[in-house]
Amino acid sequence: MTEQLATTAVAPGAGLAPAQTAPRRRRGRLWLRVLRRPAGALAAGWILLVAAGAVLADQVAPYGPLAQDLPASYALPSGEHLLGADQLGRDILSRILHGGQVTLAAVAQAVVVFVLVGLLVGLVAGYRGGLVDRIVMRACDIALAIPLVVTLLVVLAIFSRNETAAMVTFGLLASAGLVRIVRAATLAVRRDEYVLAAEVAGLRPAQVVLRHVLPRVLPPVIVQASLLACSALLVESGLNYLALGVQPPTPSWGGLVADASAAIANQPWMLVPSGGIIVATALAFGVLGDVVRDVSADRSATGPASWRRLRTPVVRREATPETTAGEVALELRGLRVLHGDTALVDGVDLVVAPGEVVGVVGESGCGKTLTLSALLRLLPPGLRMSAARLRVGGRDALALTDRGMRALRGSAVAFVPQEPVAGLDPAFTVRAQLRELVRHHDGGSRQEVDRRVRELLDHVRLPDPERVLASHPHELSGGMAQRVAIARALAGRPQVLLADEPTTALDVTVQAEILQLLRDLRDSDGLAIVIVTHDWGVVAELCDRAVVMYAGGVVEQGDVVALFEQPRHPYTRALMEANPAEAGFRRRLRSIPGQVPPADARPAGCAFAERCERRRPDCSSGAIPLVELDERRVRCLHPVGPAAVPLPPLQEEVVDVAAR
Repeated sequence: MTEQLATTAVAPGAGLAPAQTAPRRRRGRLWLRVLRRPAGALAAGWILLVAAGAVLADQVAPYGPLAQDLPASYALPSGEHLLGADQLGRDILSRILHGGQVTLAAVAQAVVVFVLVGLLVGLVAGYRGGLVDRIVMRACDIALAIPLVVTLLVVLAIFSRNETAAMVTFGLLASAGLVRIVRAATLAVRRDEYVLAAEVAGLRPAQVVLRHVLPRVLPPVIVQASLLACSALLVESGLNYLALGVQPPTPSWGGLVADASAAIANQPWMLVPSGGIIVATALAFGVLGDVVRDVSADRSATGPASWRRLRTPVVRREATPETTAGEVALELRGLRVLHGDTALVDGVDLVVAPGEVVGVVGESGCGKTLTLSALLRLLPPGLRMSAARLRVGGRDALALTDRGMRALRGSAVAFVPQEPVAGLDPAFTVRAQLRELVRHHDGGSRQEVDRRVRELLDHVRLPDPERVLASHPHELSGGMAQRVAIARALAGRPQVLLADEPTTALDVTVQAEILQLLRDLRDSDGLAIVIVTHDWGVVAELCDRAVVMYAGGVVEQGDVVALFEQPRHPYTRALMEANPAEAGFRRRLRSIPGQVPPADARPAGCAFAERCERRRPDCSSGAIPLVELDERRVRCLHPVGPAAVPLPPLQEEVVDVAAR
């Protein structure tokens, strides 16, 4: 029996970025879970207490940092000096509070540089990939090989013991490690379907990164920032202990430890508060990072998909002159998708008029989904495409730059995926994601955006729209999620809708509702629809024309009624006879022997010859042309019916579109 026509879903055609309130709410939930853990609450509370004491030192410190009370020299804790006094009678508590201003400011400088550089460079490297990624990784290798302590000593010597310069240098060198972590997290998120959904919608890369990628990579950044703060605190304290940072009598925590070590023979107590504040704060930073890591680990990420933006040359091939009757919403001529020198898809033509529905059918591995990907100029890594013509909504898609193609996606052409939930960001509600997409396409005030969102849900006839808008993707049923996917695809008012098996995994009733919805959209909006399906019932119910694909090429295409009444290609007929819906009671269902040949092992002649009951010796002698036959096209030397007329060939001209 021929296998089910399962296909890998390309990222959906409408990229949904969350509204501004959603990321804040997610971060709030993260911190709430951190604070619910005793260790996290204790560590965060200590850091806030120390930071508040440093900021308010002028108000809360009982004495000035340089005020001396010589009779109280080496005093133990008392009512007048809560933590005792040093060798000059200066209050240790006051000097710790004022010293925190210096030390914590230096730590903040290192952490800010560490996070900004590491986050920005890591996001760019992970999202862009290619040459940019390789250059960044080599730069990180160099930065990690530089000896940190020696570099800090050199910086202090050059900048006259400028602690700010030293801590900025420390954060910059340490950021190389964060770049690697952020890059790895970005690469994982970059493969998620909802991230690619934003690209298909035409959103700018900055929007995709800020609204979809950044929230997912923040937890490991917070962990690393906490650990870096711990290291920066110890480094800063060590520099001041060696008198290489701020100079006495300005207080700093490292300087207080130096004073205590000098007086340890006379009063060992001085080392307890001065060293204790450093140890306790460093431990708090480390514990906080561990808790954030543990909490983040509980928040499972979505699995990767294998689809990415096309960053390889696109080849334009000059077609022989021909005319197309009537207005055309989508025109594809001579499509080839190549992996090296191997053609995965070869010679596919597709012309769709406004208000027309074209179904694409075939076994798994026949190139159906790759064809849809090529229409969007989105392909798996390592593939490239060539075509004689690709026009969408009257625009030459092959002549567009990446920026121009992003503008075309979601507006002129939109996409409905096989698994709509996978294309929705799991962290945000439907309302937040639809709002962002409507704002991207139409702009307007919040009230206008909300009005348009409601119009979209009404257009796809979603019951109880308020509940749906307030729901997260996992709270939607399959039918609801598919309607949301269709609504977001319509947000940009496209002329062409690409649908990849939109009724798969839905029950019969919901399938009928989705098909009726697509039919109504075609009739009311004049949408041109291309639908990939393995269900001949969907083709018969919805489509005006059908395209049958086998081994990366079109073997037959034409009017649906004529195709069902008399399929001309042996593969089309065999595929229909293998349809489980045609199986009768106690009747053996026909199967097609063999399997689809792999792309690198396709025969020189007819790719279906080895499985065909009508094969002849000439079927394997050379390439089989696509011929006209009774108002349809058939790729067969021995079709059922009158003789066929060969179509004119295509001549090739290479144009590097990706370089624009």
